[in-house]
Amino acid sequence: MAQPHILILGAPGAGKGTQSANIAEEFDVEHVTTGDALRANKEMDISDMDTEYDTPAEYMDQGELVPDEVVNAIVDEALSQADGYVLDGYPRNLEQAEELAEMTDLDVVLYLDVDEDELVHRLTGRRMDPETGDIYHVEYNPPEDPEVEGRLEQREDDTEETVTERLRVYRENTEPVVEHYEEEGVLERIDGNQAPDEVWADVKATIEDTA
Repeated sequence: MAQPHILILGAPGAGKGTQSANIAEEFDVEHVTTGDALRANKEMDISDMDTEYDTPAEYMDQGELVPDEVVNAIVDEALSQADGYVLDGYPRNLEQAEELAEMTDLDVVLYLDVDEDELVHRLTGRRMDPETGDIYHVEYNPPEDPEVEGRLEQREDDTEETVTERLRVYRENTEPVVEHYEEEGVLERIDGNQAPDEVWADVKATIEDTA
């Protein structure tokens, strides 16, 4: 099998990061995320674009959202440097999906389909160790060390109110992207409510069958 071009979609908490890491290792492809691509290309010269700043870094330093056209250029650059990839976190809207079609051909689009109640449960149960940055879950992945457990904190964006809002924004912006790929006949739905190992078994089988 040639190195596949894979797009993975799913709401916050669906497990995209976990499954993308599995895919990258199993199929020897790059894990391309918007955040990593931005950080890797933050000094990229965008002065030819009609934008406020000349590099992505200036937007990031100001805490401002990087404009779509800049994100598109950075993703294009990251994909052009990868033989195969799993793309995670892009496209976030239909305009970006149309841009992506100009950049590359996808072999398979995976959608981790998870019930909303389960997403809220996963996200609100996450805890971070402020000393190491490691992420745990009060139910699914508690730390074995009582000392670590005692210092765990809930991140501000993992409170129920914030999580509910993040999911609303996701539905508004990204669900049309899911429908777009479904209409094109390239979307493969994966039951993301299962345990991570079971999800991975389905993901691996789907890529081997379709890519």
